Amino acid sequence: MRNTIIGIVIGIVVGVMLGATVIAPRLELAQPQTARHNGQKTENLNTSELSSASKTKTVSRKEFTGDIALLGRLRTASSFPRDLPHLGTMAVRLEELLGNISDNTFELKIYDPGVMVPAADTFRAVQSGTLEAAFSSPGQWANEIPALQLFSSIPFGPSADEYIAWYYFGGGKKIFQSLLRKNGIHALVCGAIPSEASGWFRRPIRTIGDFKGLKVRAFGLGAKVLEQMGADVSEIVGDDIYKALSEGRLDGAEYSMPTVDVGLKLHQVAKNYYFPGWHQPSTLFALMINAGTWDGLSFTAQTQIETVCGDNVRFGIAQGGAGQFEALKQLGLQGVQVHRWPEIIISALHRAWFDVVREQSSKDADFARTWSSIESFRRDYSIWQELSDL
Repeated sequence: MRNTIIGIVIGIVVGVMLGATVIAPRLELAQPQTARHNGQKTENLNTSELSSASKTKTVSRKEFTGDIALLGRLRTASSFPRDLPHLGTMAVRLEELLGNISDNTFELKIYDPGVMVPAADTFRAVQSGTLEAAFSSPGQWANEIPALQLFSSIPFGPSADEYIAWYYFGGGKKIFQSLLRKNGIHALVCGAIPSEASGWFRRPIRTIGDFKGLKVRAFGLGAKVLEQMGADVSEIVGDDIYKALSEGRLDGAEYSMPTVDVGLKLHQVAKNYYFPGWHQPSTLFALMINAGTWDGLSFTAQTQIETVCGDNVRFGIAQGGAGQFEALKQLGLQGVQVHRWPEIIISALHRAWFDVVREQSSKDADFARTWSSIESFRRDYSIWQELSDL
């Protein structure tokens, strides 16, 4: 009996020692702290240091980021609400595809704008490793790297097929990744859509002079062109566009394709809808991943991410082209007047675009280098295009 009691005591002591010195530290490293945001469980980003139960080791942010990657989760801030057609749902699709292709061993967790970090801080959060990844259109980070605007959409630029041809086989990918690697980020083109609408206006635009003083919401390089035309441009986002139009603080606004614009209900406050989308003949989207996190992923995980991003490009172009006619029919039934820009206005916009190119190229060497690559590729591509077009 006495030997039995001694054995039990020894077993308890050994179990406590193992729990304190071996198991507990592993548990603490494997479970990032969590917080609640709008009732949803989200990662707490105030985890720059973690320590083991024995307090003998402090884990750096780089090591912690690597642990998350090894555990199979990349916390990803999207620039678009997850229920926004095309733009938001492309990001959600990545989340689903990566789970499927990895048999749920690897996760890309999408968070809406502002949930993890303020939207304006997303680039630097990924750069520093505070956040593992972000999904956006690259032009949204023009304040950080001006040349990224040319990887988002180009006024009077390439269609989607020509754009991705330049990116994958014309030198675009090498430039894109080098620009971001210098800033601690690995990035992949991870979605695309075809041409957008040119925008909504409260009254018809008939002459070049109508742009003078026009209060317009616009994005990217197209916004700079409208400024050259004399418009007063702002970059209001989301539901605020509808409010600004309805209150008269905007005379016009561009946002996206008809299927997206319908959801924002812009047709209720502006009835003149203009085409073609000269400012965005096609648009690319990107997945940005902290460079240290990317380098710490296995080759299999990297390949899985590249594969789902490539499929998202295909899906975005196909879905974007397929649904627009139905949206236009719906808008027509609600009294929307669809217009094509007069040739004189298109020509004026085109001239203003080249003024923007010269200005941006003179300010930034990377912009100039990227534009030179695109322009050279398009000259050669046009030969094939002219021969193959019916």
